[in-house]
Amino acid sequence: MNIKRIGSQPSAKGPSDWFTGTVRIDPLFQAPAPARAAGASVTFEPGARTAWHTHPLGQTLIVTAGCGRAQCEGGPIAEIRPGDVVWFPPGVKHWHGATPTTAMTHIAIQEALDGKVVDWMEQVSDAQYEK
Repeated sequence: MNIKRIGSQPSAKGPSDWFTGTVRIDPLFQAPAPARAAGASVTFEPGARTAWHTHPLGQTLIVTAGCGRAQCEGGPIAEIRPGDVVWFPPGVKHWHGATPTTAMTHIAIQEALDGKVVDWMEQVSDAQYEK
């Protein structure tokens, strides 16, 4: 058994290459091999969002606070709220973040394939975000 105590893992600022706006990432777990799951709590300030990205084995989001938005490429923007669980299938290009006026926090869970959990792409433009 391994217990990660609250406060034992430092928070990190979401890098501007991967996020627009103010984002805080709080690591939760990185399962040791042969397991390949990882999880983090991610908080987006109003207007903040990820860049477009994909996950080789998909991603699950569990919204824990606030109000957010999520979109798969070519689909409509969906509003997401606390208690919602969002699944992005493997390889599907998508983004997620807060609404323009409300912060949002979610737990993000994804698995590594050959050591990689995400492929980052271009930023979500203001026009795409406000659509």
